[in-house]
This record gives sequence, structure tokens and C-alpha cells, in this order.
Amino acid sequence: MPQFIYDARDGEGHVREGRETAPSAAELGVELRRRGLLVLDVREAGPEERGPGMGMGTVFTGLARGVAGWWPVSNEEVEGVLRQLSVMLRSGLTLLGALQAAGQNAEGLRMRLVLASVMGRIDGGGTFAGALEAEGVFGDLTVQLARVGEETGSLDVVLERAADAIERRRQLVQQVVTALAYPLLVLVAAVGVTLFMVLEVIPRLEGLMKSLGRKLPPTTMALIEASTWARAEGPWWLMGLLLLASALGLAFRMPGARVVADRWMLAVPLVGEVLRVAGSAMFARAFAILLRSGVTVLDGLRTAEALAGNRHLASVVARAREGVLGGGALSEGLGGRGGFVPMLGRMVAVGEATGRLEEVLEEVARHLEGQLAVRVRRLSALVEPAIIVLVGGIVGFVYVTFFLTLYAAAGNR
Repeated sequence: MPQFIYDARDGEGHVREGRETAPSAAELGVELRRRGLLVLDVREAGPEERGPGMGMGTVFTGLARGVAGWWPVSNEEVEGVLRQLSVMLRSGLTLLGALQAAGQNAEGLRMRLVLASVMGRIDGGGTFAGALEAEGVFGDLTVQLARVGEETGSLDVVLERAADAIERRRQLVQQVVTALAYPLLVLVAAVGVTLFMVLEVIPRLEGLMKSLGRKLPPTTMALIEASTWARAEGPWWLMGLLLLASALGLAFRMPGARVVADRWMLAVPLVGEVLRVAGSAMFARAFAILLRSGVTVLDGLRTAEALAGNRHLASVVARAREGVLGGGALSEGLGGRGGFVPMLGRMVAVGEATGRLEEVLEEVARHLEGQLAVRVRRLSALVEPAIIVLVGGIVGFVYVTFFLTLYAAAGNR
């Protein structure tokens, strides 16, 4: 049997190099993974001491680090890369070989450069998790799971879980955005049509009516006065609104102001309840994946806090972690009013009592994801008719006024 030289990292992060005989490089990789090692490279003994994956990482690392920030990386790309890596590692491919193949399969230039940079960092002696964290596109959950996978030798499993978590999170966000996108688009279009009628069409009709010596209907006079005021004062109001929006945007960058704003968002009727359920489902799903992968409760809470999009909910997670550090129960910190849905705290208490916290959290996540779909449909069912009535009233009033003006211009007063 041929001899192979391998580079692998043990659970303590030390790189080990060895030489063994095996039927093939793939079978040797599988055997090394069974021993709890993260296989970096396997190559047949001979004059060539480096595999193609490490060479690629070395050559392109500088380029990748220099221009990787020019193109965005979507969640779908990250999810696809993680799934590819999981499948290839499970098949016995080395980590660098899997990264090279994933880079060749990546559609976006940014992702190809990111993967090349990851390979270069590993080639330079860094860990896989550290390389992912340095790129800034994979997220705290993926980095934490990769760190656990390196330590336990189960990198293929945790990468698949990370991909599943990204997919679930993306689906939840899409549900919320889809529920609000259509009504907002209708409202914006209606406002645009109304402004065009008030600022352009009605004033021209006023000139026509004056030239004909006709008297304007009262509704037309009201719209003309509104149009005159908007043209005179509108730019100043618009400038003031832009300044106010800029000031609020700067204020929301401050942690305290962002927490207050996100707390208010949770208090908004209908919308706040959807955001609360979505945040609770995302937390339960991510925390369950972390615990099932071997992350400690405190580290898992720290990662879940960073993942929370709503900073008020993130502050709830932070307080819960501090409570656990002080010897308190996790359910007490998560079950307070004004944060996550009450069900989450009660079920976490059950999980703590039975020692099956990750299983309970997965059940809670599935239940809340179903509840979110129901609430999103309910929100759409309530918001869309309200928007249609509002828009129909505004546009209808403007069009009725328009035709009354034409009727008056024709001489029928």
C-alpha cells in the first residue's frame, strides 16, 4: 500500500504531521477523523510535500484579503459553502481540499476570495474557526460551531448544523419582510400618484379654470391650497425630516438608544408581536444547535446574544447569562415580561428540570416557527385591507376632485 503524509490538528489546536500507509488518501482521512483529528492535508509521500490546496491558499491570500470587502456575500452563498464543506469532509476529503473545491464551485468572486484567504490563514498555522472569524462574513454561530467541531473532530456535523441554522433564520426573516413589503409598496405608489396629481395636474387645471372664468369647486380649492403650501413649505419640511432621520440614525448607533428603540418596536400592536415571536424562535433554534454541538451554556448564550437582531432581546439574553453566572436558573432570566414570549421561559424551566434542554428548545423553535407563519398571515390579512382603504380614500378623493374640476371647466356648475 502507498504511504501518505498527513497534517492534522488535534483537539488542543496543535498541528501534527505523520506518515502512514493506507489504501487511499480518502480512507486515511476517514481513519484520522475517527481518531478525533481535523485533517488539514493528506498527500502521497514523494517529492511534492504540499498539496494543491495549500498552494492555492498561499498564492491568493494577499489578493483575497485586499479586495474581499468590495463585494457582498449573501446568506445563501454562506449556506451553500457550509453544506458543500460538510458533504466533502464527510466523504473523507481534507479540509484544505474541501475549501479548494468549494472555492472552485463558488459563483461569487467575493466568496472565492474569502475561501482562498481562509486557506491561506490555515496554511499559515491558524485554526479554521479563527480564519472564518477573521473574514467577518460567516457569523458568530458558524465560528462558534467550527471551533467546537475542530476540538471534537466533528466538523462536518457542525457545519451542516450551521447551514441549517442560517437557512431557518433566512426563512423567518423572509416571512416577516414578505408580510410587510406589499402593503408598503402599495402605500408608496399611492402617495407618489397623489403627489403628482396635487403638485402637477391640479395647478394646471387651476390656470385653465381661471382662463375660462370658471369657479373652482371647494374640493379643488382645498387641493390647490394644499399644493401651494407643499410647494412653498415642502422643501423645508423635507429637509427637516431628513435631518431628523439622520439624527435618529446616529442616535440608534448608540447602544442605549438602540435598545430603547427596539423595545418600543416590540410594543407596537401586531408588528411587535410578530417581531417577538420571530426573535424567540431564532434564539431557541440557535441556542439548541449550540448546545447540541457541545457548546457550554454560557458560551452559547454569549453567541445567541450576538445573533439577536433586536437589541432589547439581546439585552435580555445578556441579563440571563449574568444570572446563570450568579447561580440562578436560565429560565428566570429568559422568562421576564417585555422580552421573549412567555412560553420560552416556561419550557426552558422544563428542559432544565429534565436535563433535556436542547431537545426542549428544538421543540419550542418548531412550535414558534409555526406560530410565526400564522401571525404573519394574520398581519397581512389585517394590514392589506387597511392600506387599501386608506390608499383608496386618498386617491379616490384626488380623482373625484380632478373630474369635478373638468366638469366645472366644461361649463356645468
